[in-house]
Amino acid sequence: MPISKNSKPKVAIVHDWLVGGGAEKVVQAIHEMYPDAPIYTSYCSDEWRNKLGNKVITGYLQYWPFSKLRKFLPVLRIWWFTRLDLRSYDLIISSSGNGEAKGVKKLNPSATHICYCHSPTHFYWDKYDEYLKNPGFGFLNPLARFGLKILVGPLRKWDLKASARPNYLIANSTHIQTMIKKYYSRDSVVIHPPVDTNRFAPLPITQSPSPKRSGFITIGRQKPYKRTDLIIKACTQLDLPLTVIGNGPENNNLQNIAGKSVKFIKNGSDYEIEQGLAKALGFIFAAYEDFGIVPVEALASGTPVIAYKAGGALDYITPKTGLFFGEQKVGSLVNALQNFDPRKYKQDDLTTKANQFSKAVFVQKMANFIKNTLA
Repeated sequence: MPISKNSKPKVAIVHDWLVGGGAEKVVQAIHEMYPDAPIYTSYCSDEWRNKLGNKVITGYLQYWPFSKLRKFLPVLRIWWFTRLDLRSYDLIISSSGNGEAKGVKKLNPSATHICYCHSPTHFYWDKYDEYLKNPGFGFLNPLARFGLKILVGPLRKWDLKASARPNYLIANSTHIQTMIKKYYSRDSVVIHPPVDTNRFAPLPITQSPSPKRSGFITIGRQKPYKRTDLIIKACTQLDLPLTVIGNGPENNNLQNIAGKSVKFIKNGSDYEIEQGLAKALGFIFAAYEDFGIVPVEALASGTPVIAYKAGGALDYITPKTGLFFGEQKVGSLVNALQNFDPRKYKQDDLTTKANQFSKAVFVQKMANFIKNTLA
């Protein structure tokens, strides 16, 4: 039964876990749309509990003594999410990627469940081989590999079943829309995640980069799949100035392969990130990402992007906003950097494209979609 036009739906928000990242920013934007709605999640950091107005409800995994082990426990997360009693809610909005939030049971047949899907679970589907090779847990990698090999069969079956539970699916990019169709056999609507474009501003320039701009920059969690190694090797080979902002399990390896033209900032402040993006000639993005928020932040800063031609980057890199390289190989990126001319990009084109992914645009599109589904 549709919700009456004169009544407000009772809303619950559900998310895999809340510890930091682009997915959490989606939850934050939805929370601002529905500030009274509780947010159910398997575990949450104190920082995000405060950001979300103490509306977060967690389970026993919140108090697990060894926090890193929680990622090895999908079966226990499944148990918790599928036993949530959400029957009193008219609208359930789940935000789910590599977790289990999409598998909640609405129990009330007249309720509507909308899932914002960041991706079909990577380590069950499209990146299974990649995760098996390098799970990204350091000394716990052997344990992760063993668990994945043993459990991937039944977990794939559950994940497929869970993907059928929402009434509607929203994809965070056209790439993920394709993945949802491929692995879940379901249609979806694309609504890109919110980017805080207001936080970033270009330096005052005309149609060409300011003389203050120099060198290249890359920012992100330093994990194997981010392929920061390609960026460092290419810039070292060409002796191009490169600033690498971020930390992670790959940091020591990356510093070992870096040449003299590469500068590292492990824990960059907001100011260092904003200034770094605003003063660089170009932002380099080598990952195969579902979407990729930082490249859009670079565009908002008036900085063109050199990106690997795959995934979410296909939604915001055009001949007016940046340059693609076709393979995740050093030679491919070297060739792109040699052909990169920052003078051809206009600041207005870059910021106009970035603003298409602003938080205001996200909220408006989500509101319209929810209104239409409840009508």
